[in-house]
Amino acid sequence: MYNDDNYLMLSGLQHFSYCKRQWALIHIEQQWAENGRTADGNIFHKTAHDDQKTEKRGDKIIMRGLPIKSAKLGFTGICDVVEFNMSEDGVTLPGYVGTWCPYPVEYKVGEPKEYDADELQLCAQAICLEEMLCCEIDEGSLFYGRTRRRKRVLFTENMRDTISTMAAEMHDYWERGYTPRVKPKKGCNACSLKEICMPGLSRRANVKDYIQQSLELVTGDLES
Repeated sequence: MYNDDNYLMLSGLQHFSYCKRQWALIHIEQQWAENGRTADGNIFHKTAHDDQKTEKRGDKIIMRGLPIKSAKLGFTGICDVVEFNMSEDGVTLPGYVGTWCPYPVEYKVGEPKEYDADELQLCAQAICLEEMLCCEIDEGSLFYGRTRRRKRVLFTENMRDTISTMAAEMHDYWERGYTPRVKPKKGCNACSLKEICMPGLSRRANVKDYIQQSLELVTGDLES
């Protein structure tokens, strides 16, 4: 169990699942660079949060910009939207009659990805809500701005185990101040931290290898 002094940003889970080095550069080394995609994403999320606005529509309560945290994961963050649907199996909410089941909705500016970073972030939000409200949440949705559609996400045990493992690794890196070495991949070209990370340098031999190769060449020349 973690306390408020060593909580990490839940949003960093998406960075970490996509690229551990990207997460470390942003959250440990405090380095950041904007590009078109990140700027659009910031605007999109500000619209979703809408200054923590809450509204009721029939049997549904919609909360925007809801602060969440988990002592188990050591995460703190903000849900874009949490819909509370009236249900006999739900929880009570201050100021509202009846019981309500929480349903997290995360807003993304683009479209569904080939990897599961968005799903993991949404599931981590659900784990936080479960801990705060003493309930169980089986699913949520990702809303993508480009497609203007929701993608339903079921929170499996495998997904929850993955999040727990990643959270522990993130805290370990944070405590050690460790930034992983770059592992170049296709997505590097679209990353806003490309110029800071410099993934191309990983293709070059390190200093130790360079010196060893130079010594071998000199030794070979002397022997010949």
